[in-house]
Amino acid sequence: MALLRDRLKESVARSVTQEAGIAPKLTVREAFPPRTALARGRGAYTVTAIALAAFVALFAIVRTQRSTRADLKVTIALQRRREPWFRRLMHLVSWPGYPPQSRIIPPALAAGWFVLGFRLEALFQLLAWGTGLISFLVKRIMQRPRPNHPEIAIAVARIGGTSFPSGHVLNYMGVYGFLAFLLDTLVRPDLLRKILVGALVGLLSLVGASRIYLGHLWLTDVSASYLLGTSYLLGLTALYRRAKLWILQR
Repeated sequence: MALLRDRLKESVARSVTQEAGIAPKLTVREAFPPRTALARGRGAYTVTAIALAAFVALFAIVRTQRSTRADLKVTIALQRRREPWFRRLMHLVSWPGYPPQSRIIPPALAAGWFVLGFRLEALFQLLAWGTGLISFLVKRIMQRPRPNHPEIAIAVARIGGTSFPSGHVLNYMGVYGFLAFLLDTLVRPDLLRKILVGALVGLLSLVGASRIYLGHLWLTDVSASYLLGTSYLLGLTALYRRAKLWILQR
């Protein structure tokens, strides 16, 4: 365990510095040119602003009930897929988002980073779970009922409350999105990194379709969560990089 922890610590130091092209004797200012950092920051800010603006527009559309017909068509079209393997996949993808596992996995991931000696990563992995609070607050404002239509098959599961935005998708974007970011940063063996990150990206990509297929949410519900989740994830990774650079400066 100690050897694994030491190797991972060396890996994170190398990965953060190598990503910016740092030579061992360079200062932090030389390694991370302010103009380059500013340009990257502006790119993230632009994407975040666009995502938030799109969420506001989508919120207004749903609030005025102008998306009902389109939402229904998408759900019916997706549920026409009756292959057993596809049905099992859709159930499997949503499984981590149901209680009690949805309340166990996120803190367990943070605890895992802490045990390995990555205290900063553990803290930010826990902060990634903050999407749950965002989901709760927006749901309280919107109060949109879950799908209930005779043409829609609704899978039995432990769900409740309202549907906008999707708590599943929003929490996945925060928790598993940030986990993918950390693994991509810390894991050095290319094959292992690609497998782990690819699996998480696949999970993030499929969870939206899964929630619609199971009849628990509408297309606009999951789309709103992807937009909010992207904004939160970009902000969190930017904050993590600043904190990591501050630690390296010391």
